[in-house]
Amino acid sequence: MVKTPLRSIAVCSGSDNLFLGSHNGVVHILSQAFKVVRTFTAHGSGSITHMKQVDGTALLVTIAEDLSNDPDLKVWALDKTEKKTGAPQCLSTLAVHNSRKQFPISAFAALEDLSQLALGFANGSVTVIRGDLINDRGAKQRTVFESEEPVTGVEFREGPISTLYLATTGRILTLTISGRGQGQPARALEDSGCGVGCMTADKVTGDIVVVRDDAIYYYGANGRGACYAYEGPKRLVTIFETYVALLSSPQASMPNKSNNIRRFGGSQADDLFTTSTFALLDTDLKYIAYSESLVSQVKFLFIEWGDIFLLTLDGKLFRYHEKSLQQKLEILYQRNLYVLAISLAQKAGVDTSQRNVILRKYGDYLYSKGDFDTAMQQYLKAIDNTEPSQVIRKFLDTQRIHNLIEYLEELHEHDKATVDHTTLLLNCYAKLKDTAKLETFIKSGNNFDLDTAISMCRQGGYYEQAVYLAKKHGEHELVVDILIEDSKKYEDALDYIWRLEPDLAYPNLMKYARVLLEHCPTDATQVFIDYYTGQYRPKNDIVLPSAPVPQGAAATAVQNLTSFIPLPYRQISAAATPATISTQQLGDGQTAEVEAASPPREYNIPKPRTAFSSFIDHSVEFVTFLEACLKQNHIDESDKIDLHTTLFEMYLETASEKKSPEKEDWENKAKRLIQGQNIPIDTSNVLLLSHLSDFRDGTILVREQQGLRFDIFRSYTSANDTAGAIKALKKYGPEEPQLYPAALAYFTSSPRILEEAGDELDVVLKKIDDDGLMAPLQVIQTLSTNAVATMGMNRRLIESYRSETEAKRKEIDELGNKPAVFQARRCSACGGNLDLPTVHFLCKHSFHQRCLNQVDDSVECPVCATQNATIRAIRKAQEESADRHDMFQDALQRSWDKFGTISEFFGRGVMTVPSSD
Repeated sequence: MVKTPLRSIAVCSGSDNLFLGSHNGVVHILSQAFKVVRTFTAHGSGSITHMKQVDGTALLVTIAEDLSNDPDLKVWALDKTEKKTGAPQCLSTLAVHNSRKQFPISAFAALEDLSQLALGFANGSVTVIRGDLINDRGAKQRTVFESEEPVTGVEFREGPISTLYLATTGRILTLTISGRGQGQPARALEDSGCGVGCMTADKVTGDIVVVRDDAIYYYGANGRGACYAYEGPKRLVTIFETYVALLSSPQASMPNKSNNIRRFGGSQADDLFTTSTFALLDTDLKYIAYSESLVSQVKFLFIEWGDIFLLTLDGKLFRYHEKSLQQKLEILYQRNLYVLAISLAQKAGVDTSQRNVILRKYGDYLYSKGDFDTAMQQYLKAIDNTEPSQVIRKFLDTQRIHNLIEYLEELHEHDKATVDHTTLLLNCYAKLKDTAKLETFIKSGNNFDLDTAISMCRQGGYYEQAVYLAKKHGEHELVVDILIEDSKKYEDALDYIWRLEPDLAYPNLMKYARVLLEHCPTDATQVFIDYYTGQYRPKNDIVLPSAPVPQGAAATAVQNLTSFIPLPYRQISAAATPATISTQQLGDGQTAEVEAASPPREYNIPKPRTAFSSFIDHSVEFVTFLEACLKQNHIDESDKIDLHTTLFEMYLETASEKKSPEKEDWENKAKRLIQGQNIPIDTSNVLLLSHLSDFRDGTILVREQQGLRFDIFRSYTSANDTAGAIKALKKYGPEEPQLYPAALAYFTSSPRILEEAGDELDVVLKKIDDDGLMAPLQVIQTLSTNAVATMGMNRRLIESYRSETEAKRKEIDELGNKPAVFQARRCSACGGNLDLPTVHFLCKHSFHQRCLNQVDDSVECPVCATQNATIRAIRKAQEESADRHDMFQDALQRSWDKFGTISEFFGRGVMTVPSSD
């Protein structure tokens, strides 16, 4: 450190250097490393008491005082050097006048361009110097203020009007030194002054800062501004960044000190009770950023290299460096000063994400203290950069559901809500039964998942709100689904469908056709008729003009959500022809349905068959629909067949449900439908339907026309009309021989029918046997199907089997014992006339020897070879399985019908006595 008496030194800083002025007129220039880089003699006599370095330039102003002479002011160019001395070049020298009174300078201020300088003296006068001191073109001095109170501070405020602020021990004044008002006497701002060094200027705002024992005061162009209480005597003040740097004077020593203190180093003890306090205050945020007690008294306070320095009387230099914003915030977090941390971050201009981190920490702190409402406010402010689940989990408790609703609503406002958030919000509304908020939410226009919102409204029973949402977003299927499935408003649902365009109305109509026909049969049937006949027109509405309401009348309208969204394709018009408006009486402002005067819309008319399933259990409406469809002139042939067939079926079905004479009327309708030539109904369908409905007239009529005698006979048998069956058999049997096997099956189908048939069974059996219509085994199987026929009835067949068996045995004996006579004249292989050599087989087939591949003892008839091979294979299999008694026993154990199993294996030869061979 420079060795110079500190009691007379002057200090200033600027341009990355520190300047020290000594009592002998020498200036020392120090670098950032606090090393002397230059020394020169500025004044030949007197002590340097004031200095100013114009920051960013090489200009230095020094003032030396010698009470025997006027103060000496010099301006130096540090970048220029005198060739002879090597010292900086002195640009100008000026002796400052004080009305020829020798008083020390108590305050000094200068503009940055050195065009004006102000010096305040201890005798209360202020001298202003104007001129070009840099180029030494002359300067003028003028005493602009005189007072009996010493001047303690002078500061310039630049602008359209240059103002000089003056401070004395008893007043604060302003003096216009250039611009409008120049030459007027000083104007007092306040009748309280300040001490020397207690006035400074804030170069950022232009305000003048004055510190007194009670507070910090700000003065602007309009007079005194804000003030901030801060008790204690003050000696020095300066502005550092955004802080007010204060040096408080030592407190007065205690009046009574103990003898012990005096005994042990009295001077040191005095210092303990006379400490100075250095503090950095942020007046905007109203907090003390730093405070420290200093034992040594501070002589100078200056700012350079981004730090603030204190130089004490004992030669100690203290350097204070501002912490980073994050370090400041961490300190505030530790002390739970979150409000101050938020304000500090905002003042520092941090980005939104960092500010939201502070807000979340503050919210967490408030939540831990139980202040849930205020905590939620912080979370809402930080919603853009906060994971919603972190907040939602905190407020899931029922007692805090209002806070949760508030947060979820804000999520939707910021388009940050997911499906789960929408679900949770609607659940909260439902739990609180807050219909008003629910309606406000769904009408707010916020972005949310539509399907989720509608689903939750339906689950909570808010069907009108669900319909509103579905209508608003054009979800016609959902509208109809809610009206039918939830609200049970079937007429409203049908009315809504009727107002849709054809391509939109059709899928909804088909989906809920049965329900609509159940609850609105007439209107639903009419919609079907219109749509399937190409006459569909969407319903339109007109709003009738309202009559004026008398004064004083209280009009109360209760509207649900559906009134806020107009139904599709409504046309609002004040004019309508009388023919288009319903004849019902309508009140003022009501909506009347009208039928569109325009032709029907063009659309693809579906096939009538697609609507048939919709009319199940609604036969009357179905008949109406079918008859209306048949009245159309242009019908596709396939559609005509479907319509006639289905209508015929419905006539018969309806007739079966009625009693005479209504039944006869419906049967006559059915009969008229199938009479005549070229009817579009398939004959088999008419027969089937007539049979199912026991409509004999239809069956007989069509079958006789088509020659379907077998079907006529079957219609009698299906009705168990034995007499009619016998009659039909006798009538059609000669022409349809297959009726006899059918008659045999029918006569033996039940004991009652067998009794009714009587001797006709024998007639049928004789006819079958005589004409060979059935094999004997087939006859036996038919008779044994229903266990109705007795053994006596089968006796003739059994006798036939016995005679046939005897004949076969006799034939075998004759083949083995008697000579065979061959009378074949043609070869069974080539078909030519037989000539020698010829080969004859006992099966009566004869061949040329050349037509056979081989002629030896093993030769076999080629015609019968395949059949014989099959018989041999079957026989061989039976012989092989005859010895498999284990297979027989296993099958017998697993079989439910043990007698049947025994019979089966008996036929295979299992129980045959082995031959002695």
